Amino acid sequence: MTKETISLLVKGGAATAGPPLGPALAGKGINIGQVVKDINEKTSALKGMDAPVKVIVDLDAKSYTIEVGLPPSAALLKKEAGIETGSGTSGKKPSGALKIEHIIKIAKMKSENTLANNTKNQILELLGTCVSLGMKVEGKNPKEVQKDVKQGVYDKKISSGKIELTVEEQASWDEEKANVKRELENIEKAAAQAAAAAQSETSPTAAGTEAAAGTPAVAAPAKEEKKPEKKKAERKMR
Repeated sequence: MTKETISLLVKGGAATAGPPLGPALAGKGINIGQVVKDINEKTSALKGMDAPVKVIVDLDAKSYTIEVGLPPSAALLKKEAGIETGSGTSGKKPSGALKIEHIIKIAKMKSENTLANNTKNQILELLGTCVSLGMKVEGKNPKEVQKDVKQGVYDKKISSGKIELTVEEQASWDEEKANVKRELENIEKAAAQAAAAAQSETSPTAAGTEAAAGTPAVAAPAKEEKKPEKKKAERKMR
């Protein structure tokens, strides 16, 4: 039995028969259109993300199996938060907000691709990634949520595998996202004001500006030079 494995990255739910997939599968004796359909079904939950895919082809039986890997944890967390990038300044500037349910969901997705020995440890690792990305979880710094997890605050949700938000939890999440947005706006406003103040302090004075601009200086009036008086010739008395 001869097998060949084709590994590639595809956009979740958006694979096509074009490059790189189509040419890689050409001549293998399998239905490329069906392979594309199967890949898109298996990666539909990763829409818009680069998903690692392996197509293992049995060249003798003209059959195949598909294995879908997962993007990095950071990419999954950003997808759940609806953001494209992290803050870049962890601890100073927030980037997004998540609930513990989102963390549990990703922990379950990565359960087969992690070194963590249980779901709780995987959640702690994901919360550490949230710290690096500048995300808030349950409206708090993820480090605080890590302490809550260790103390068993979320044991019930973790053990039940709860990943859906109730109406109240959704409303709470919406408010947390709005708070992050306001915080970002305030930080950017303060930064702009500080930059303007710094610029004002270093700008030249009005007089210096005029001189720099080439405004000619007004010369002081010259003092009138007094001409020496001519002495009258004295007549000699004869």
